Amino acid sequence: MDKKYTRFEKARIIGARALQIVMGAPILISTKSSDPIDIAMQEFEKGVIPITVRRICK
Repeated sequence: MDKKYTRFEKARIIGARALQIVMGAPILISTKSSDPIDIAMQEFEKGVIPITVRRICK
């Protein structure tokens, strides 16, 4: 993944995606894991999470 995220952004993205998975969202990768956080982390590493970060700089 070529974008650089802070550790806070990464945690927020993975947490939000894990919640989506728990609520029934389709899993975007092939995995043997059943833990939503593990799945979200794998999706993040592959760059397939459909979440964007919008930074507001002043």
